[in-house]
Order: sequence, then structure tokens, then C-alpha cells
Amino acid sequence: MRTTFWDASVRLYLLDTETEGGAASTLFYGSLEEALRIAAAQPESVQDGLFIATDNDVVAYLDLIEG
Repeated sequence: MRTTFWDASVRLYLLDTETEGGAASTLFYGSLEEALRIAAAQPESVQDGLFIATDNDVVAYLDLIEG
């Protein structure tokens, strides 16, 4: 993910791959810091499908925290 800051506005969403064609459900709009806190509180099975979108990039939550 490109360099960003804690207060950057992001969208935290869950990509449901079980639904035909996939479906994205928004969990949160707000700061990157809060999005990461919310994502960390989700069960591991949910974290696998979480993504964070900024103005110019999208990254899987697990890739972001492992990187």
C-alpha cells in the first residue's frame, strides 16, 4: 500500500467469496487507525476476507499487517 497516515479516510470492507460473483460489505468508513483496530477485533475467519481501501489503493488486511 502506498504511504498513508493514521487519520487517512479509508473503507474497511469484507469481500464475501461464498456469494456467486462475490459481494463487498462495508464494515467501516473512517480513519485508518480505527479501521485497523476494528479489523483486529474480528475473528480470524473474517480477517481473511477484509480489505482496506484508500483514495488510491486497496490492500488485504492480512497483507497489510504482515508486511
